[in-house]
Amino acid sequence: MIIAFDFDGTLVDSYSCIEEAFRRALEKRYRWLPGKALWAKLLTRIEFQFERPAFGGHKKTHKPPFFLRTKFFETWFIERGKLSKPIDDAPELLRKLKQEGHTVISFSAEDFIDGMKVKRLKMAGLYDLFDDVIVFGREMTLDEAFRLVREKYGDETFIWVDDKPWRFIGHGDENTEYVWYYFPITAKFVEKRRELLTLIPHLHVIHDLWSVLDVIERVKRER
Repeated sequence: MIIAFDFDGTLVDSYSCIEEAFRRALEKRYRWLPGKALWAKLLTRIEFQFERPAFGGHKKTHKPPFFLRTKFFETWFIERGKLSKPIDDAPELLRKLKQEGHTVISFSAEDFIDGMKVKRLKMAGLYDLFDDVIVFGREMTLDEAFRLVREKYGDETFIWVDDKPWRFIGHGDENTEYVWYYFPITAKFVEKRRELLTLIPHLHVIHDLWSVLDVIERVKRER
């Protein structure tokens, strides 16, 4: 099987540290600025607005506005990477899946800064654990990224693990199994529109990453 993982909120908790990462970035880039703690709180609120779901979206590529592609946000992403923590011993899970013969890929959206997602994967020590790293959103759409997976690896069962299930809507194919990893910080967006989950076929909900192994066994039996 092909097992695809999102990064933020799925393999690493990079959300709990957002405010502290902003505080550190402000300290490095704007040492003269007073009230850095308050600015960090404000920037964190703004960042979470960008995290709000687009149910059924992700149809196009996008380029973030210029103010998000600055040295300040580059510094923020690096500090966020330093502060991020793996979820549920994610590296060991990736190793186990590969040992069992699965194709394990990173399948996630690009950050505001070009190439930053790959950089953060490397900072987390995860990059070399994947058979492939596919980043969508900037150079290719989510659908184009999915087609690339099919071109490379064929039509075998694709198990897609993501804490943002709104990405599932309208994407994938009949051989896709959708696994919503319930990460509390992003799950709150889904709880407000939970009825939309009915639009996702073959949906599995897990509360710890290692339950992916149970999903794999269930899919083997049912398919």
